Amino acid sequence: MNPQDNLERKLGLFPVTNIVVANIIGAGIFTTTGYLMDFLGNPIIMLALWLIGGIIALCGALAFGELGAAFPEAGGEYTFISKLFHPLLGFLSGWLSLIVGFSAPIAASAIGFSKYLIWAFPDFQSWFLFDEIMSSEMFSRLLAIFAILLFSLLHARGMAFGAGVQNGLTLLKVVLVAGLVFAGLTIGKGNFQHLQPQSNVDFRFDFAGWKSIGLSLMFIMFAYSGWNSSTYIGSEIKNPSKVIPQSLLISTGVVALLYFLLNLFFVYAVPPEQMAGEPEIGGVAVNLAFGDFAGTIISLLISFALFSSLSAFIILGPRVYYKMARDGLFFKWVSAVHPRFKVPQNALLLQSAIAITMVLSGTFEEIMAYMGFSLGIFPILAVLGVFKLRMSGQAKLKLPGYPIAPLFFIVVNLAILVLAFCERPWESTIAILTALSGIPVFYWFKRKKEKSVNS
Repeated sequence: MNPQDNLERKLGLFPVTNIVVANIIGAGIFTTTGYLMDFLGNPIIMLALWLIGGIIALCGALAFGELGAAFPEAGGEYTFISKLFHPLLGFLSGWLSLIVGFSAPIAASAIGFSKYLIWAFPDFQSWFLFDEIMSSEMFSRLLAIFAILLFSLLHARGMAFGAGVQNGLTLLKVVLVAGLVFAGLTIGKGNFQHLQPQSNVDFRFDFAGWKSIGLSLMFIMFAYSGWNSSTYIGSEIKNPSKVIPQSLLISTGVVALLYFLLNLFFVYAVPPEQMAGEPEIGGVAVNLAFGDFAGTIISLLISFALFSSLSAFIILGPRVYYKMARDGLFFKWVSAVHPRFKVPQNALLLQSAIAITMVLSGTFEEIMAYMGFSLGIFPILAVLGVFKLRMSGQAKLKLPGYPIAPLFFIVVNLAILVLAFCERPWESTIAILTALSGIPVFYWFKRKKEKSVNS
């Protein structure tokens, strides 16, 4: 392989932690709580599930910290599963990352950005005289596509430049979330009586109730997705055996605290009945807590904070496809690295094209339901790899919590998938079929690679 096609180790703990934080705090936290209240009808149970989600993510971060220290390469789950189990399983993980793991969250974050921007400025479309030639929905999608193209071009300029942009966006986002929580709970209008469940809902811990809990946790884990993201850029991290686990644990702990407090503010500001099913829960909460003008300002800030998530996903995804192509299990042209900027430029373009297709073809709710189940499958297998890593003596770093933490992660996530499948069989089946569709693709690339070696 040409040395020009190698990625460079330039990133330290601060930018890597920023990338992880930005990857976690995305469209999910500003949009899922309304759906959860619709499923559960009980704010106390909902807040408890957000805490449980944080614990699950921390257990996963401990496992991925060990895996990242043992295999400090690009690719994340694709690399871990390929090396510890079988290249086919690793490929299916990467295949799902291409279609769902990164392209779909990019589409969701971009749509979330456009929705919040239009929420802040309802007449934004008419400023450009577009209200006569297209619907408001199409205008929203065009804004989302513009955001995807903008950040794809920015990150095509190199990792160092992209990391600088990412640092600023992530700090803005963390300050926004922390400031929103502090102001909302101290000077905002609200009532802790909202912690009482909806008057017309009697939540029960029967099978139907557990299915709602499983579906809710699936949505929550979507909001936490990204807790493992520094493992995707292992080839570009300095001192990866130290930086990868530190970045995962620091960022996941910080985000878990912010998520709980932010949801407490949502419950404080918005009555449960009004919260149920509300997709722009952040905007509604700010409007009720501070008034319409403040709601407009904060909604605008939220829309630009979603840039940070969009940016982080655009950084990470291409490293997976690049690694697959380097291993001969994807199109060779995807492994091309720009000679000057040292980024996998073709992988970046491929990801952008898929994300734009998703923006044009699905609604936010459809994309999110499809993602939720898909993103829960292969992290379970990767975390299972920690047991093989320890037993085979390949572990370079042994973090605390073993074997309880990885077992907890595996058992709870399996339960979430089973319950979510029972509650949403259609979306779950599509996610499974998407993963399985990669099997013939894997064998096609494998046969092509073998012919190339033998010729």
